[in-house]
Amino acid sequence: MLKIGVLGAGHLGKIHIKCIKEIEDYEFIGFYDPDNTIAVDVEKEYNIQNFKSIDDLINAVDAVDIVTPTVSHYECAAKALRKSKHVFIEKPLTTTLKEAKSLIELAKEANVKVQVGHVERFNPAFLAALPYFDNPMFIETHRLAQFNPRGTDVPVILDLMIHDIDIILSVVKSNIKKISASGVSVVSDTPDIASARIEFDNGCVANLTASRISLKNMRKSRFFQRNAYISVDFLKKESEIIRIKNVEGEPDPLSVIIDLENGKGKKQIFFEKPDVTPVNAIKLEMKTFHDAIIENLTPPVTIIDGYNSLELAYKIIDKLTLQTG
Repeated sequence: MLKIGVLGAGHLGKIHIKCIKEIEDYEFIGFYDPDNTIAVDVEKEYNIQNFKSIDDLINAVDAVDIVTPTVSHYECAAKALRKSKHVFIEKPLTTTLKEAKSLIELAKEANVKVQVGHVERFNPAFLAALPYFDNPMFIETHRLAQFNPRGTDVPVILDLMIHDIDIILSVVKSNIKKISASGVSVVSDTPDIASARIEFDNGCVANLTASRISLKNMRKSRFFQRNAYISVDFLKKESEIIRIKNVEGEPDPLSVIIDLENGKGKKQIFFEKPDVTPVNAIKLEMKTFHDAIIENLTPPVTIIDGYNSLELAYKIIDKLTLQTG
């Protein structure tokens, strides 16, 4: 069995601990958290070993799950990679692109698996919609959250929008041509609401909106492609597909028909709601990390994916036109 330990036992760290303990393929060794109060409480709550240092934990496992604040991602991952340990690391990959590049080199030298925790890739609504994607050319995303002081130490781009950045980069297979963005700082020292427009070489355009000062939560994306519209609600875990096909034969009298101009025929609109299989996204991503190691597979979200999302996030931040409220 694969021996794994968790670095960081805060809110998200405890969720990871619970999920890993439920995966039979892992042998959960223990965790480390620098906050002794948290460490003692977690040790008692989950009846697991509390290691006294990062190095002690790394030496005792085959793989580490890094769920610490972003500022310490690099230090923790570098220590593990230098000991040739497999690494799962929460998003964003690191604080800076320089740190991310360094981890990429360390991972190559260690010849181990590194997976980045862009958990929306494992959202059941996105998984259900995935087979329908075929070269989307216009994308709209809205990720709105009610205010929470946790996370306001970084721009909303790194806090929220980076989820949608990763999703878009996973479905649009083209280089970026142009980026424009604007944002406003309302209650914190960094932008709390931002909008970005990304134009790709293949003609695709993506408009992204993120806010952490909304009155309600929303995590919804819309994808438009030739003869199809795909809607993914990451919050409600629902997907909807609207497809347009040429009419063949006599259509159902209750079906929705579009008459094209200039005698170009008719098209029929089909509405589909794919079956969304309930799944714990964090548990699933940790299972895929295990399988990548044991079966020598490429992780579904690689360290390069993590770097690309971080790089685009910083390009958007650089383009932000801040407005004072």
